[in-house]
Amino acid sequence: MRLTKLGHACVRIDKDDRSLVIDPGAFSDAAGALVGADAVLITHEHFDHFDQDALRQALAADPLLEVWTSRTVAGNLADLGSRVHEVGHGDAVEIAGFDVHVYGEDHEILHPDVPPIPNTGFLIDGEVFHPGDALTVPSEPVRTLCLPGNAPWMKVPELYAYAREVAPERAFVVHDGLLNDIGLTVMMNHVGKAGEELGKDFRRLLPGDSVELGDV
Repeated sequence: MRLTKLGHACVRIDKDDRSLVIDPGAFSDAAGALVGADAVLITHEHFDHFDQDALRQALAADPLLEVWTSRTVAGNLADLGSRVHEVGHGDAVEIAGFDVHVYGEDHEILHPDVPPIPNTGFLIDGEVFHPGDALTVPSEPVRTLCLPGNAPWMKVPELYAYAREVAPERAFVVHDGLLNDIGLTVMMNHVGKAGEELGKDFRRLLPGDSVELGDV
């Protein structure tokens, strides 16, 4: 299995000749990310995770492309019929040859007076977990965590606490598109320390970088 960082919160996962793309949003060249994908997984409706125009164009270009997503996003794409699948916490589905378990229900709190929107995290083949905009801890082991590095809804102590609770074998940073070079340096200092505490490899992939998960 190969994981490729495509910018901000977007990653592609390849296995054999199949590929999933997770959260192709406005900060990740969504149109380019979707080229050649067999399926798209979207955790929630925020624009940095869900570029609706790019996704609709990709669906129009590839009649075999399908989407699995949260209740709200599925509603936004309801006119596309059976090509869009609503999933929620506890679901287990096969998607393009991948075994996908769904964890999490709510986005982290962004405003004290506004209820959270739905957020669905995806565990792929028992290997890679992408939590979206939530600090969800799956009820099964996670070998590779897509670790949120920075967000308006997360403090640095929460990054450490989340890493400790999930305790993955390795972590690769996502949700880092809001930071300049100084912010990235500060973030990676904390990410590196979080990995050191667990004796594991935590790092940031540059957009376009890939890792073979059997080799790391």
